[in-house]
Amino acid sequence: MTVSACLTTSSRLLHRLLWEARAAHVVWRRELLHSVRNPARLLIALAQPVVYLLVLGTGFAAMLPIHGGYLTYLFPGVLMMAVQTPAIAIGASIAVDREAGFLRETLVAPVHRVSLLAGRCAGGSTVATFQGVLVLGLAGPAHIPYAPKLMIELVAEMALLAFAMTAFVTLLAVVIAPAPTFHAILGFTLTPMTFLSGALFPMGGLPGWLTALMVANPLTYVVDLLRRTIAPYLVPQEPTAGHSPILMELTVTAAVGLLSLLLAALRLARPR
Repeated sequence: MTVSACLTTSSRLLHRLLWEARAAHVVWRRELLHSVRNPARLLIALAQPVVYLLVLGTGFAAMLPIHGGYLTYLFPGVLMMAVQTPAIAIGASIAVDREAGFLRETLVAPVHRVSLLAGRCAGGSTVATFQGVLVLGLAGPAHIPYAPKLMIELVAEMALLAFAMTAFVTLLAVVIAPAPTFHAILGFTLTPMTFLSGALFPMGGLPGWLTALMVANPLTYVVDLLRRTIAPYLVPQEPTAGHSPILMELTVTAAVGLLSLLLAALRLARPR
């Protein structure tokens, strides 16, 4: 291949990548505008983790004698729930788009399905991470220091969790066509996953079958990752022993998001 042909091919590839990035940016901006124009939904989503921390955490603090205090133990789970709620809402909006006909109009655009879904997941991740940052303001009452390095690490991990959750819910919305059935399965799936993640109670002393479910739950690794990130900054310092290496927990979370995104794109590409 001549130099001129190589340059032409590279130019076309670059132009295509820019076109796909522009399409993803448009979808990302649409998701942000929807969230900004509906602040009530964000406030309601923000209220849930705050209630869990201040009411549930305070009420169970005396009943569950956990090393470092129950509020401190609960805080990583509260961060997970704070990120999870808006990520689920934005991922589930694809079911609404299908009912309104917007999804069909989007799919005829001359862009790749991955770009469209990546823009949606990016929008969900941005909104969910922002809400997680707001909940980080409650670190003080949970006896967690506002160390800059710790805050940066937690924000990065919440962004990864937000992407994985948005992509996973998007996959469910793409695969399950009837909206009522989708919402029923969504609640049936995510509620047990939240309770079996170790966010509210430790895994020690549970029956073997329940422990196995918690180990198989991807959210377990997210909560453990957040908890182990916080542990070195506590006084007294909490033990950092977890279920698996931190790198593996990061890999599992990222793999769930990427695999869900690719499967959703493949499903949309199939003729109905």
